[in-house]
Amino acid sequence: MQALAEKRTCHADPRVKLVGAAFLLVATGIGARLVQLQHFEHAELIAYARRQHLVVEEIPSRPGEILDRRGRLLATTITAKSLWIDPSRIDHPQSFAQKLSGILKLDVMTLSKIIYHQKNKKFVWVKRRLAETEVEAIEKLKLEEGTWGFRKEYVRVYPQGKLAAHVIGYRDIDGKGRGGIEESRDGELRGVNGQRTMIRDARGKIIHILDRAERMPKRGKSIVLSIDSVIQLFAEDQLDRIVEKWKPLGCSAVVVEPKTGEVLAMASRPTVDYSNPKSFDEANWTNLCLSSMYPPGSTFKPFVVAWGLDHDIFGVDETFQCEHGRYRMGRRLLRDHHSYGELSLKDVLVKSSNIGMAKIGERMGNPLLYEAAVAFGFGRPTGCELPGEQFGILRPLSDWTGYSTGSIPMGQEIAVTPIQLVMAHAAIANGGTWLSPKLVLKTLENDKQTKSIGGQTVSRVASRESCDWLVKEAMREVITRGTGRKARLEDYQVFGKTGTSQKPDPQTGKMSHTLHVGSFIGGAPVDDPKVLVLVVVDEPKGGQHHYGGTVAAPFASEILKKTLHYLGVAENQSRK
Repeated sequence: MQALAEKRTCHADPRVKLVGAAFLLVATGIGARLVQLQHFEHAELIAYARRQHLVVEEIPSRPGEILDRRGRLLATTITAKSLWIDPSRIDHPQSFAQKLSGILKLDVMTLSKIIYHQKNKKFVWVKRRLAETEVEAIEKLKLEEGTWGFRKEYVRVYPQGKLAAHVIGYRDIDGKGRGGIEESRDGELRGVNGQRTMIRDARGKIIHILDRAERMPKRGKSIVLSIDSVIQLFAEDQLDRIVEKWKPLGCSAVVVEPKTGEVLAMASRPTVDYSNPKSFDEANWTNLCLSSMYPPGSTFKPFVVAWGLDHDIFGVDETFQCEHGRYRMGRRLLRDHHSYGELSLKDVLVKSSNIGMAKIGERMGNPLLYEAAVAFGFGRPTGCELPGEQFGILRPLSDWTGYSTGSIPMGQEIAVTPIQLVMAHAAIANGGTWLSPKLVLKTLENDKQTKSIGGQTVSRVASRESCDWLVKEAMREVITRGTGRKARLEDYQVFGKTGTSQKPDPQTGKMSHTLHVGSFIGGAPVDDPKVLVLVVVDEPKGGQHHYGGTVAAPFASEILKKTLHYLGVAENQSRK
């Protein structure tokens, strides 16, 4: 028996050893893992645990205001409550959705599917920027705690409605600037978001806010524009009258102070009302003052004359034979609207003779004509502080031909934007200094003025003598006895220039006899110009004549008159 026991023990030893080895291996693995967790992954696990219980939330900053030059409010911010839910804690999605849908005017099934498909998420927006009545109704439902909540959000509002809509732009539901000053100065207006750290329990409920981890938001700066709301209203009212009378494809108006380059008004039609932005077509969002490109026609002629005078190509007493309305320039036959013989330089502008301007072009030559266009700012952006500005069209000199020699002086073969044209004319009105348009006067931080980003470009483009002759002689007589007679005012002496240009026919590519752009640029008083107004009407319809002197001049004149009276500019002494 002893021998048998010894034999069994002998046979059992390998199995015992195997089991023991297995236990030892498991214990070693557990020990190694504990060492790894304790010494090597300790920091990472602590961080993971904290992430499970700590949540970092951004605190939105309040955007700054946008004000006009006299401190009137154009854009400001109010607060509203937005509704969020925690789908992970909602046990009966359809029942939950049914309670909310009637109040929020949402489809029950759609809201149910949102809750069901987002079951793994702890935060989902249901509806933002709620009305007070909606907030009160939801609070009365007594929904399960932790499944929902309100969050305060900032809402951008525009107290003046659609006034200056293209200049101001708007701030979308996520607080991002879109278009206008809201976009171009978004960095200053937006401010800096704050931050706070909160502790939540195992079910995700916030139980404590850590004050020591809080970073307060920094409010955005306010922007003071050069725009005057009253003058803006004058301009927009006249554009509405143009739309009513001429049914154009579009129209625009810009009012500037020529000595400073400050933009007092800028408007275009069609436009938008940010209280209901979804009701408008894509075209309504376009600021035509910056993006519309069209042949300037006769409004371009004063720049050519100024450059020719300053380069001694001709003098103010020069005369030009206008060939009684027909002039062959190479293979091209030029015509005037009326039969003119010999005209003085002044009358070439007053009568707006294309033949007279073509002969001026022959005198100057293409290189000098090109210099004039570049010097007065065409073919490049003006530097206006708004997004979306176009370059216009000014082809390289190497692409110009003998045809260009006659076309350029009469405002053809190039395309300009309204802002380019008005700033070029401001240079003539102020005595020869080209200024980039100034739209932002200053920024305010905590009601104190701060330095505004960006400077103003200034360049000398014409002599005082040439500009004075153009304003006080030629362009004044355009109004008294020329093509701009419908822009005359009883109380002020006005100077200006009309423009009528053909547009290409989209079907044939050739110049159309029915599609026109009519424009007028004018200012006052002649002796000391305070205000300059440009009105452009694209494809006016109805009526017999679509000349700039007909479709644009009367409306520009009305804006000019009201603005001068509003600013308290003295009337003509001779009329008192």
